[in-house]
Amino acid sequence: MAKDYVSRSKPAKRRAKKTKAAPKAKRFPLGLALVVVAAVSGFAFLLYNIQGSAPEPAPLPSMSAERPLKPADSPALPEPPEERRYVKELEEKSVEVEVAEQSSEPSRPYQMQCASFRSRDRAEESKALIAFAGLESDIKHTDGSNGSWYRVVLGPYPSKRDAERDRHALQRANINGCQIWHWNWD
Repeated sequence: MAKDYVSRSKPAKRRAKKTKAAPKAKRFPLGLALVVVAAVSGFAFLLYNIQGSAPEPAPLPSMSAERPLKPADSPALPEPPEERRYVKELEEKSVEVEVAEQSSEPSRPYQMQCASFRSRDRAEESKALIAFAGLESDIKHTDGSNGSWYRVVLGPYPSKRDAERDRHALQRANINGCQIWHWNWD
């Protein structure tokens, strides 16, 4: 059975019109007026009492017409400081530094390994991510006692600083976990 909600009567609470009460006449804020009058009169009293209590400025001696400024009256300039003894010592001093000779034999180069996988496909994916970072990597196949591995390596680098520079570039591309080792000649 369907109900007719449109023609039903409204409840008694909603039917009665609310009458607006007449706003109360605002009274003059007597307390606030007294505070304002007291503050203004106190400020006026303060200004009246400090009037004329400032000291007189002293006249400048160089501006007086009856006595001109003499060179003896002028303040003496301070003597320039003498040159310090250590300045002369430092100018004449020489420093000798011993430099260790570097060996003529080049140090071992470095390599960076970023991943190691059992499948070549995952190694190719990792190589592609490194290529998107702007670096070139290689996949090296290794057969060991625990199976076949595909390593993603970068290098060789002549110094560890060069390898670190590329590792930071990879970290900015959110490729983490790369490790730097001495180059293996395999």
